[in-house]
Amino acid sequence: MITLKNVVLRRSAKVLLDSANVTINPGEKVGLVGRNGAGKSTLFALLNGTLHEDGGDFYVPPQWRLAQVAQDMPETDQSATDFVIEGDTNLLAAQQEVNAAEATDDGERMANAYMALFDAGSGDAQARAQALILGLGFKTTELDNPVNSFSGGWRMRLQLARALMCPSDLMLLDEPTNHLDLDALVWLEAWLKRYTGTMLVISHDREFLDAITDVTVHIETAKLNRYGGNYSKFEDMRAEKMEQQSASFAKQQDKIAHLQKFISRFKAQASKAKQAQSRVKALDRMEKIAPLLAEAEFTFEFKEPANLPNPMLSMSDATFGYPPPEGAPEGTGPTVIVQKVNKSVLAGQRIGILGANGQGKSTLVKTVARALTPIHGEILEGKGLNIGYFAQQELDVLRPADTPLEHMIHLVKETTAAGKLAGQGTREQDLRSFLGTFNFSGDMVKQAVGSMSGGEKARLVLCMIVWQRPNLLLLDEPTNHLDLATREALAMALNEFEGTVMLVSHDRALLRSVCDEFWMVSRGGVEPFDGDLDDYQRYLLDEAKRMREAAKEAGKTAAAAPAPVVVAAAPVINTKAIQRDLDKIDTEMAAMQLEKDGLEQKLADAKNPHEIGQAGKRLKKVNADMAALEERWMALSEQLESAGAMAS
Repeated sequence: MITLKNVVLRRSAKVLLDSANVTINPGEKVGLVGRNGAGKSTLFALLNGTLHEDGGDFYVPPQWRLAQVAQDMPETDQSATDFVIEGDTNLLAAQQEVNAAEATDDGERMANAYMALFDAGSGDAQARAQALILGLGFKTTELDNPVNSFSGGWRMRLQLARALMCPSDLMLLDEPTNHLDLDALVWLEAWLKRYTGTMLVISHDREFLDAITDVTVHIETAKLNRYGGNYSKFEDMRAEKMEQQSASFAKQQDKIAHLQKFISRFKAQASKAKQAQSRVKALDRMEKIAPLLAEAEFTFEFKEPANLPNPMLSMSDATFGYPPPEGAPEGTGPTVIVQKVNKSVLAGQRIGILGANGQGKSTLVKTVARALTPIHGEILEGKGLNIGYFAQQELDVLRPADTPLEHMIHLVKETTAAGKLAGQGTREQDLRSFLGTFNFSGDMVKQAVGSMSGGEKARLVLCMIVWQRPNLLLLDEPTNHLDLATREALAMALNEFEGTVMLVSHDRALLRSVCDEFWMVSRGGVEPFDGDLDDYQRYLLDEAKRMREAAKEAGKTAAAAPAPVVVAAAPVINTKAIQRDLDKIDTEMAAMQLEKDGLEQKLADAKNPHEIGQAGKRLKKVNADMAALEERWMALSEQLESAGAMAS
């Protein structure tokens, strides 16, 4: 077990833990929570050996194997599959020993090395790695792509897969969901539920914590407080503790009064009934989240919009996507992501936008936000539409060299030039004061944005949006860098907002709290999703299962497909020849599998070192040959699948 007894932990002059005590038992799955800066990541550094305690006693069983997600951006031309396989440190060490043993020509050492390699799982390493990669949202066609060919967020997914690949007794996960869409997050939850080791997780996603943890450790006032149960149970128990604390109670009562006022004002109006109902949901949650709101770095509200056009906007036979890249050959067309969209967005709607990774959620939001132009069709905007847009990557709308004050001054000039009504005062002192309400005070107003943390950048974007007094909020993953307390503050502000909300998020608690209806972006279109988030999670799991089964059956279904009708411009594909090659490979692989089974049995039974060494060498060769045949089989199957697609 892991024990901390009277542990003192400092970072520079700041004391993060002072006489802290906690015990974590083998197999427990622990959520580590606390305010930003409380010391969560520093405690991880103690657990992984990067830091040492400044006082007290700290113990982790020395024989425990550790797995954690590397925070650096990988730079390598290795294939995605090979990069993830190397996360299996046992397998990597065994392979290195085999290479060293083969160089010595020592039969006994080679025998032991081959046995260790076999025991480390060399036979199914590729399959295990690729299952992790596909589970985290990659396509089958990307398995062999170089790591450097992926964007930063996808590379971090590979770092996560690499950590999951590592056999471990202790797993440390620091914000593992930050770069995931909801479909990959649901898969990760299912995987972590099956994990048998001890696990500590830092996350600001309450539903993720609820799904995978059974213990919560809260860092508060330099102490470690252990609570039995997941995050929601911790929240309930802590709310009881704080019930009598006057500051928390007063803040709670102010919020309740504000929400109650909205409910009373609009509950009798049919056009506002849905909005009033969402505020009722928020009111129901107020009692338990009062402690969190008291902890928030700041709380805020969206000002009442100057007007509410209805409809806000209408999309007519609209096609969304991206124009050809600069320098593309003449005649290159745009990349179409979503097409034939006919939807209206009404005043007061609160729409959650769902869809698996890569289906076009962000493309839809960017187009509505005017960051992209529709490829076909049109978007008609209501008179007086005023959009507040939170981009998925804050730097899409922030200038790294500018300060928060310069951003606000620039925003004032843009707003004035566009003839829009300013949201707040426009003098420099007014802007400084407004920034102060979002915790940008003193020297921070003149700090370059590029040097700020993700949470600070997110705060600045929210500040700029609130100042504009929008009537339509477009929020694309607004919570990625927000802690739990600030997420709750955002949820409350959105529930009090009287305009329209369109929200893309993998934070299910935020979606549940804010949204009254859902749109599904899938298979190139946008349709209403008839169900709640639980239905959507079941849909995602079923869809993932369907895709895995379809991939397994790809060869069989392709072989049974009718001969393609070849048009003049299409290349002729000899499906009969391809099928003959596939059949031949199947026969060869069956024979190799029999030989492999025999060699593995021989390794298990043999006593003579020379015999073991020879069997190990042959097994290595058979595994390599089978891998090559599998790649050839996949390539031929894809050709057959293409032929079937052309025929249809």
